[in-house]
Amino acid sequence: MTDDPRWFIANATEATWRAAPGWGRSVSFEPEGTRFQDYGLNLHTIEPGERSTMYHGEDGQEDFLVVSGTCLAIVEGEERTLRAWDLLHCPAWTKHTFFNDGDEPCTMVMVGARREGAEVDCVYPVEPLAQRRGAGVDAETASPDEAYAGTPDDQGVPYVRGTLPGA
Repeated sequence: MTDDPRWFIANATEATWRAAPGWGRSVSFEPEGTRFQDYGLNLHTIEPGERSTMYHGEDGQEDFLVVSGTCLAIVEGEERTLRAWDLLHCPAWTKHTFFNDGDEPCTMVMVGARREGAEVDCVYPVEPLAQRRGAGVDAETASPDEAYAGTPDDQGVPYVRGTLPGA
């Protein structure tokens, strides 16, 4: 880190990651207690059998770049396999989630739009494909608290060696 608040360098292997059983682990590069104004950026790793998020659509663009492993993307009610170096581009309101149906961890770079540092609006619709993977709601909601009710809380964990290619 630097003493200049306008810019900084952060290393994913030295940062605290967040993990919840069944939901993978991720690292955000935003300094504690702050949010980037224009977009969010994180790395997310899902182990075999884990999912990344509840199936949802947001009022902002999101992009997902797989950097290692493979996963199943459920997008607009369709299942698509993503492999290393595939990019999934989701314009605003594209409904999606990810599930690792492979034999090894899958790590993605996730980037999402923001407006003046605030999260964008989100909806969690009912999707049978996502429900079968443990990543779908039983009733549509716009509340993250309702969508994630009953899921484990995440906690701070150290970087897991080998999660990122070459690190």
